Amino acid sequence: MNKKISIIIILLLVILASIGVWTWFNGKNSSVPLAQVTYICDGDKTIDATFYEGKIQFVDPGQPPIPTGSVKIVLSDGRIFNLPQTISADGTRYANSDESFIFWGKGNGALILEDNVEKSYIGCIVEAKDSGELPNIYHNSSVGFSIRYPANYLVNTNYQSELSPDRKISGVKFTIPESITTGTNLSSDSGISVESIPDTQDCNASFFLYNNLTAQTITDNGVDYSFASSTDAAAGNRYEEKIWAMPGTNPCVAIHYFIHYGAIENYPQGLVQEFDKTSLINLFDKIRQTLIIQ
Repeated sequence: MNKKISIIIILLLVILASIGVWTWFNGKNSSVPLAQVTYICDGDKTIDATFYEGKIQFVDPGQPPIPTGSVKIVLSDGRIFNLPQTISADGTRYANSDESFIFWGKGNGALILEDNVEKSYIGCIVEAKDSGELPNIYHNSSVGFSIRYPANYLVNTNYQSELSPDRKISGVKFTIPESITTGTNLSSDSGISVESIPDTQDCNASFFLYNNLTAQTITDNGVDYSFASSTDAAAGNRYEEKIWAMPGTNPCVAIHYFIHYGAIENYPQGLVQEFDKTSLINLFDKIRQTLIIQ
């Protein structure tokens, strides 16, 4: 009797092990997550997309590839869609069976069609990632970018950088709070802006400075920039500007650092402290590095 029980137990263990191996093997060959991306759209709406890679489907030579991926879409209105990938000549396209709902990813942008119409989710761009110090996000679908900035910075969406009385560049400026300038020689109009010039064939940093300084190519954090900088002084004031333009963008998009401060030697000794320029530029760098272009 004990021998029979032992045999039965061994058989059960073999069956369970076989099931485990089968489950593991098929799990390894089923869809696996490739990436999770959040898109921000007009009206502060969001799309959370989890992309999956499917099993490779082999086709005969000369035949089009068979898309096997999928995406799980979670909309900020609470709707959830699991969509298979479809054939697309541009970007990655996913749709339900009757194609009444389509999600189309193109570069850093996304398009949602409901019954072939863009209805609720418009101007969607990959959400700039938070580095831990930049909780706020600004999204501009007309130019096509998103960027992070500190919680206490002031935002001017109608900002214009004036190069001359008849030449102004539009953008959005994130101005430092007065709390940073109190007791220092730093001026409260200092800040960082995202500016754009439409219809440009070659996006160059020199376009954004009044004296058209020669730009150079700089690679920072894996991104190639057209870079130019300038310094100026007048009546005890100091002005420093740095331009980080994004080659290949049209409209030409650039990040503009503007730092205005008083010459510390002009203040009565002990009245103010010299501001920490290195820390300020480091923070501006962190803001710049969150920029996402559509």
